[in-house]
Amino acid sequence: MAGLNLRFTDEELDALRERAQAEGRSMQAFAHDAVIRAVSEHARLFDEAAEHVLKASAELNRRLA
Repeated sequence: MAGLNLRFTDEELDALRERAQAEGRSMQAFAHDAVIRAVSEHARLFDEAAEHVLKASAELNRRLA
């Protein structure tokens, strides 16, 4: 499995540590899941936008035909 090194300020690392501990998880697991959620949300928003554009284009194409 590939890895990724991330750099945090001391304050960011403290916040990450506190949040992970509050959820009873490791910092690595917490950070991993946060990144995956962000990527998934971006993909979902992109898919919604693309669907909206396709619907709007279909209506415009129908009118122009």
